Amino acid sequence: MKAEYHSLNDLFLQLGLGNTDKDIDNFISSHSPLPESVALADAPFWTPAQAEFIREAIEEDSDWSEVVDELNAALR
Repeated sequence: MKAEYHSLNDLFLQLGLGNTDKDIDNFISSHSPLPESVALADAPFWTPAQAEFIREAIEEDSDWSEVVDELNAALR
């Protein structure tokens, strides 16, 4: 089975957040820098459902894991 590529815009839509490039830039600007000691899924700005989605994407190495890693890097 071929892995599906997801963009940051797709991830933000999946998380129920505004997903325009401007929305994403504003989100990253307002939540950066995330301390290295805080796992992305444990960041205080997620809802429980969003945090669980991010945690599962990483733990299960799902189709979403690459773009979650991209968001993690952008927030650092």
